[in-house]
Amino acid sequence: MVRQPSVAAQHREPLTRDRIIEAALHIVDGQGLGRLTMRRLGDALEVEAMAIYHHLPRGKEELLDGLVAHVAVLPAEARSADWRAALRSWADAYRARLLAHAGVLPLLVTRRNPAALSGTTASLREILRQAGLPEQSAADGAHALLGYVIGHAALEVRDTAAAEESVDWHARFSAGLALILRGLPT
Repeated sequence: MVRQPSVAAQHREPLTRDRIIEAALHIVDGQGLGRLTMRRLGDALEVEAMAIYHHLPRGKEELLDGLVAHVAVLPAEARSADWRAALRSWADAYRARLLAHAGVLPLLVTRRNPAALSGTTASLREILRQAGLPEQSAADGAHALLGYVIGHAALEVRDTAAAEESVDWHARFSAGLALILRGLPT
């Protein structure tokens, strides 16, 4: 006997890598990174967990790398003619994404696969090269910016959860970012 798909299954959005990563991000945001399993993800997508492996052959490792890369996407407005404005726009947008998806933060410091952030680092290096920095200075500047934003977001998430005093995190972030951007040679 051939089993016919249900009406809901017939109208379900096709399974794609992006849809899988978005669903995983939703689980991480709502339940935490520790609750992300392939079975739970399959349930959320209304598919068998094994169907996910068609789009992510390396399984959970590829999924975790995909989460890091998804949160690290460089916004289009970060491609401005004014390199400092472009970097400020990127930093603000990346910080906001990290704070919105704080469950992904541990992956940024524990994943051994730097390829998940290589596109972001390359984009930052390119902005700095176009500003006139030599290759090594552009690489160092991109690394410093990435480390600052990730580190600040991690401190902000940690301290916001435990802080008794009110801290203007946005002002603190902006002041630190301005110091870094002023320190980049042009």
